[in-house]
Amino acid sequence: MVAARTRDGSTLEDGISLFLVPKDARGLTATLLPTIDETRKLCEVRLDNVALPAAALLGDRHEGWAPLSRVVSRATVALAAEMCGGAQPVLDMTVAYAKIRIAFGKPIGSYQGVKHQAADMLVAIENAKSLTYYAAWAVDEGLDEGPFAVSMAKAAASDMHRKVAGVSIQLHGGIGMTWEHDLQLYFKRAKASEVAFGDATWHGRSLIQIKPCPAASGLEWASIAKGT
Repeated sequence: MVAARTRDGSTLEDGISLFLVPKDARGLTATLLPTIDETRKLCEVRLDNVALPAAALLGDRHEGWAPLSRVVSRATVALAAEMCGGAQPVLDMTVAYAKIRIAFGKPIGSYQGVKHQAADMLVAIENAKSLTYYAAWAVDEGLDEGPFAVSMAKAAASDMHRKVAGVSIQLHGGIGMTWEHDLQLYFKRAKASEVAFGDATWHGRSLIQIKPCPAASGLEWASIAKGT
């Protein structure tokens, strides 16, 4: 499915149409891209004078933005949920490792510095989960604050997943930097998912154009609007 501008308009949303393009269409090429997360394949799709029949148009001409935005909102919420799910086993692995890794005669989990970082990881995950649950509900119910909730959830999940994966590697020490340990897979997925459908900075800027959601406190609004 290809979104293309079929009419000049004064806004980004105006004049977008959706087309169903066969993968073997003449002039279409798809090239596999090298990515940081090799478990999720991405391609560059190029269209060079591709001709399509009228039946390839999906929906009404020039009116493709509304369904496209709905699909993107749902995909963004789904990705935020995946990021929350991906961060939880990272925390679990870190806590389990902190109980068995001995340093200076006792488990590293007994040191206050390690405890604090593990607690911060838990708080970040739970916060992102709550925002994601609310965003999923708001989108499913078709609420006006749905776009705001989606941006809040993705901004929180993007920062959370990257930070949790990074801190976990630090707490694991040398073994966390090796290819043999699963943490490198989680970290790569976190970095790739961070920018997919917009990172925290992108969503923070977009929130400036959206009416604030009643569920967000002033502090949350201020921090996300700044991309932090």
